[in-house]
Amino acid sequence: MSTMPLLAHPVRQHAFVVPDLDEGIERWRGTVGAGPFVVMRDYVGTDLRYRGDPSTTAVDYAFGQSGDIQVQLIAQHDEGSSIYRDMYAPGEGGFHHVCALVPMDDWDRQVAAFADAGYAMAASLMTSAPAVYFDCRDDFGYFVELYGRTERSAGFFAHLRDLHESWDGVTDPIRQR
Repeated sequence: MSTMPLLAHPVRQHAFVVPDLDEGIERWRGTVGAGPFVVMRDYVGTDLRYRGDPSTTAVDYAFGQSGDIQVQLIAQHDEGSSIYRDMYAPGEGGFHHVCALVPMDDWDRQVAAFADAGYAMAASLMTSAPAVYFDCRDDFGYFVELYGRTERSAGFFAHLRDLHESWDGVTDPIRQR
């Protein structure tokens, strides 16, 4: 008898911690042609929580596209605790999480499914939609991000794909958000 998978929505993003955002962008552009990258520096988000407590830890984000998958690069220079420091010390980096866009009409059920499966909610915040990160490292070696699918969040994912598809792979690899 088959059962539905825990994550009922497709993975749309792979995220990586990098020691330096600009070097990471150039490495991803030069190696696999990812980009252009839309960058947000010193980002905290609204109502950021880490392990249940309020947090003001800022990070730098870069979002680009590589084929069918979005690539997120994360650099943390802030000394605060975070899900990124849970895996990587300053100067280190590597694969961190996958992200799925979850329609808001399925949000509560999908979040509850991860909690009911025993995964701890490690972080949450509000951007243009709610985002939660479940600590799945014991089973998979990474975190799982559930990001609310709204018109705005889906539009951002589509915008990155459009940028990538019309990009020459060289010009303006970094775009400010």
